[in-house]
Amino acid sequence: MEITAQMVKELREKTGAGMMDCKKALTATRGDFDKAAEHLREQGIAKASSKEGRRTAEGAIATYVHTGDKLGVMVEINCETDFVARTDNFKAFSRDIAMHIAASSPLCVKRDELDEKLIGKEKDIYRQQAINEGKPEKIIDKIVDGKLEKCFAEVVLLEQPYVKDNDLTVEEFVKNMIASLGENIQIRRFARFRLGE
Repeated sequence: MEITAQMVKELREKTGAGMMDCKKALTATRGDFDKAAEHLREQGIAKASSKEGRRTAEGAIATYVHTGDKLGVMVEINCETDFVARTDNFKAFSRDIAMHIAASSPLCVKRDELDEKLIGKEKDIYRQQAINEGKPEKIIDKIVDGKLEKCFAEVVLLEQPYVKDNDLTVEEFVKNMIASLGENIQIRRFARFRLGE
């Protein structure tokens, strides 16, 4: 099948990938648009992983105020260059992250930012629950670990299901944006404000 410039253009508009990458993906998938988009996504996530160690000194502070002005979020998101920080894609991404934080109430960005005392306390509670339920001693540690993982998915921003697409975690959403923009991106910190709290 012949890969036309129009096909490349449409795939580029849908995925944000470069023209040559789009052409290669369409060629590799014999013009199948959906498979080409999936191929680009897979390649992009691989590329995103290779950019994770790069320095992020630029970026923006994004805000989101929920309807009614009773809930607001500020989030610092960093990227490698001021050029990317000023793009509409980066600004929209930053606002989406702020909106997610407003909706999902995470406690921290990464798991290692959680207080060790809090984790220890949760482990003790889960262990006692398993004992009270009469679970065998040999599986209690697995039960505790499973409940702790579920807890992390609820309170750690990067591990939460992304509110606009529950098939993705926030971390996967960030990696997709890294692949799309071609720069490392990091959510540095956030503050969530609710009126009266």
